Amino acid sequence: MTYLGYIGAAALIGYLMGALPIGFVLVQLFKGVDLRQQGSGRTGGTNAMRAAGLGVGALTGLGDLAKGAGTVWIVRALVADAPALPWAVAAGGAMAVVGHNWSVFLGWKGGAGTAPNLGVAIALWPPFGLALIPALIAVLFATGYASVASMASAAAIPLGLAVRAAFGVGSWTDPLYGVATAIAVLSALRPNIARLKAGTERMVGPRAKARARLRQSEQSP
Repeated sequence: MTYLGYIGAAALIGYLMGALPIGFVLVQLFKGVDLRQQGSGRTGGTNAMRAAGLGVGALTGLGDLAKGAGTVWIVRALVADAPALPWAVAAGGAMAVVGHNWSVFLGWKGGAGTAPNLGVAIALWPPFGLALIPALIAVLFATGYASVASMASAAAIPLGLAVRAAFGVGSWTDPLYGVATAIAVLSALRPNIARLKAGTERMVGPRAKARARLRQSEQSP
């Protein structure tokens, strides 16, 4: 296969892997509802949790992580030592996030790309990618906004991979992958960014419960 052929094949594999509608299928199985019609309308773990509970949300998140990591592993196995490997991995990883956000199987709808993006980061640099998970959870608990945690993760990935490449450990195609996926994540989160600016973004987790208790106390005589 030619250089460009490897990259094109990797991009197609990544897109189809990312487009697998795991959250949609799980919520349909467990609750019998269309996840696109629930909550935010997205198909990632946060909205799956809202629609079908913590267990389904966790399974969705793990499945979406696996889509990203699995894409990298499959591309590495297929391309092996070909000169195109770094670009093929970057293309496959980026398209896994694109496929997740705009799935051909769901009428070009999907999630925000956070979990598959983390999955790719884990496959590229396991210690860094795994460390991002508790960091993301900490941001979520501190702010109460899943969208803020997603944006923080999307920004951290290219920065971390760039530091690694600067030390000569990883390829410079890795941070380029991170820049591409940051754009994809931010594009998907445009409605959330607008709601954050307007002060109407929906909170989740302990901060959401604390806000609800405060409102109840204010309304009680």
